[in-house]
Amino acid sequence: MNRIPLVAGNWKMHGSCQQVDQFIAQVDAEAPPSGVELLVCAPFTHLARLAVGLAGTPFAVGGQDLAGEVAEGAYTGEINGAMLADVGCSHVIVGHSERRIHHGEGDALIARKVGAAIAAGLQPILCVGETLAERKAGTAEQVLQQQLQMVLHDNDAETLARLVIAYEPVWAIGTGHSATPDQAQAMHAFMRAQIAAKDVKLARSIRLLYGGSVKPENAAALFVEQDIDGALVGGASLQATSFMDIARAAA
Repeated sequence: MNRIPLVAGNWKMHGSCQQVDQFIAQVDAEAPPSGVELLVCAPFTHLARLAVGLAGTPFAVGGQDLAGEVAEGAYTGEINGAMLADVGCSHVIVGHSERRIHHGEGDALIARKVGAAIAAGLQPILCVGETLAERKAGTAEQVLQQQLQMVLHDNDAETLARLVIAYEPVWAIGTGHSATPDQAQAMHAFMRAQIAAKDVKLARSIRLLYGGSVKPENAAALFVEQDIDGALVGGASLQATSFMDIARAAA
């Protein structure tokens, strides 16, 4: 089944209004590749500016997190899915390892956030991945299985059809050490098998991204693997030129 590649940028806690405007100007000066979906996920403060500036370009805009609550209410500091959609977002990252580590987010909360995103009409990008200690202990597959289990159990195949999953080994995020293509492919194939146990058709169509020190230099070698359908790009997404080089490799 043909899966259109998705290359998403995660700016993390970076950016200013000036940097947003520079990124938009770089996009305007580039020729975005066809045959690939492009997405920028930025801090909440920059989403509206990005959505306006990137309107009419191939780029979509996404949030980096959302509340598990669907309705408005007394949740000071939280942003729900409807608010993200209201400023022009179409996607949202859920369960990034930095949210799991620094904010103590567990699988139950992350599964609830996936549901909240879908209820708001957003496409969630669920992040999963093991630490270096877990990989060395030989438990990487068990970790991914646990991180996927509740999301797959709590949602039907029709709902999960909106889901994107990003494999981001924690030991490769921001370290400059990417998983090898063989390592990444093995984990993507494992995830697709886990999804196939629930629904074979869904497993064939769902997009699985790789994230973890993706750069223009290593992108092509990753994208030729059978089960890698794009990337969740960190630091290399802050400059539209390097981001476009990665997107061209996917296209």
